[in-house]
Amino acid sequence: MRRSLRLPLGMAAAAFALAVTASLQAAPAVTTLNGTVGPGFTITLTKGGKTVTSLKAGKYKLVINDKSTIHDFHLTGPSVNKTTSVAGTGTTTWTLKLKKGTYTYVCDPHSSMMKGSFKVT
Repeated sequence: MRRSLRLPLGMAAAAFALAVTASLQAAPAVTTLNGTVGPGFTITLTKGGKTVTSLKAGKYKLVINDKSTIHDFHLTGPSVNKTTSVAGTGTTTWTLKLKKGTYTYVCDPHSSMMKGSFKVT
């Protein structure tokens, strides 16, 4: 009887070890984007210090540094319409799932001169 229990117990232990290992694996890191608006009449979106022109579809963390009480940061695109307040300043963080398409970011009160866009593929 001992022999007949060894195989199932060994298989159960192996399955448990695989489940524990899979649960301990780190989730993929979320890429951080940085948006800045103000203090002058500037609005930017960067990744690793470089202006964003295209990104791959996926999950991103967008950290916005709003440096002026006369500007906002407004991002629109497929299934995204997020904005900071005009009167507010400080740091705002959004977690976004970007899909294929074109996205634009603007300062609403000054949208004719403070704007940018990027594509998601």
